[in-house]
Amino acid sequence: MKEFNSTASSIKESIFSQMTVLAKKYNAINLSQGFPDFEGPAFIREALKEAVGIKALGQYAPMPGIPLLLENLERHFASQYQLSYDKLTSLTITNGATEAIMVASLALLEPGDEVILFEPFYDSYPVAAELAGAKVKVVTLHGDDFRWNDDELRQAFSPKTKLIYFNNPHNPTGRVFNKDELLQLSELVKEYDCYILSDEVYEFLTFDDNQHIPIATLPEMQERTLTIGSAGKTFGHTGLKVGWLASSPEISHACRMVHQFNVFSVNPMAQYAVAKGLEQMGSYSKEFKKLYTHKRDLMHHVLLESGLTPCQTEGTYFTLVPIPKSFLEQDYDDISFCRYLIEKHHTATIPPSAFYRKSDEGKRYLRFCFAKSEELLKEAGSNLQNLLKKS
Repeated sequence: MKEFNSTASSIKESIFSQMTVLAKKYNAINLSQGFPDFEGPAFIREALKEAVGIKALGQYAPMPGIPLLLENLERHFASQYQLSYDKLTSLTITNGATEAIMVASLALLEPGDEVILFEPFYDSYPVAAELAGAKVKVVTLHGDDFRWNDDELRQAFSPKTKLIYFNNPHNPTGRVFNKDELLQLSELVKEYDCYILSDEVYEFLTFDDNQHIPIATLPEMQERTLTIGSAGKTFGHTGLKVGWLASSPEISHACRMVHQFNVFSVNPMAQYAVAKGLEQMGSYSKEFKKLYTHKRDLMHHVLLESGLTPCQTEGTYFTLVPIPKSFLEQDYDDISFCRYLIEKHHTATIPPSAFYRKSDEGKRYLRFCFAKSEELLKEAGSNLQNLLKKS
């Protein structure tokens, strides 16, 4: 038998899975995985019930997406961002945002191409790029304000640069990139004649005066941008696994060809529920932001009460927290400190070094997810209360 060897076989088990297993073993509160532990809006569940009774939704959906969802997405981009996308040629419904990332990568990249991603990064970016045969180049977002170095950014670009993976609002740092930063990045994209995959799954989750600006809205950028969105993140029902990809007709066609021979189509009942959900965005988005602003502030408070000093979250439902100096002096890093919190304080978090390749900065942080019930967040605060006293 021939020896089995492939890029896929070398991919490591997700750090999320590892932390979840440990959390269950020690009966710890799980603030590691990025999904809510409470129900999303009732109108999504009601729409799912309604969809069950619609005969046509029991069969394969059209490959690009059901017409109602494509129409509502077309309206969403036009009304929310003044972006024009043709529902027939420029929008594709995917099996969650993660499939959209993989589809875009396989459609655009060829062996020998270079991609740029910002660390800490969503863990599927480098995997998608490397499965397509591309070389990954990394630019670090330096803490604690998580901004790139201008020289480091420019040096990452080359004539071989094909695609930039860009997440805004940014998981796991909680950054929302401002217009000056977006303009700087877009000028480099145009100068080197490449594309940007803009992962905007947290587009509705910004706090305080921070505003989400899609990079596709900047001059000459819509034709160079592949914008990704997520119903699971927007409506708090991650099990829906409905995402979307918006781009030019030419790029969309290439992405659809990969999508067609990957999953072909997405659950039509879930698509229907998302379509109906988009019709509620006018009132829902305000409630959504209010709910998560409260949770962010509560998470910030309980972490401060425990003696930790969390970074300020501008968007998403994650908070990065520097490991206390007293633990760093005892040679703890993010992985060992995560294990310590699970075993001794029954609270599970994520070690962000899994999202770094170039620098060691991730070893001095933890990521907390606050998309949890108020009771659970308060219980976590109670578990962490004597953290520094025992150090």
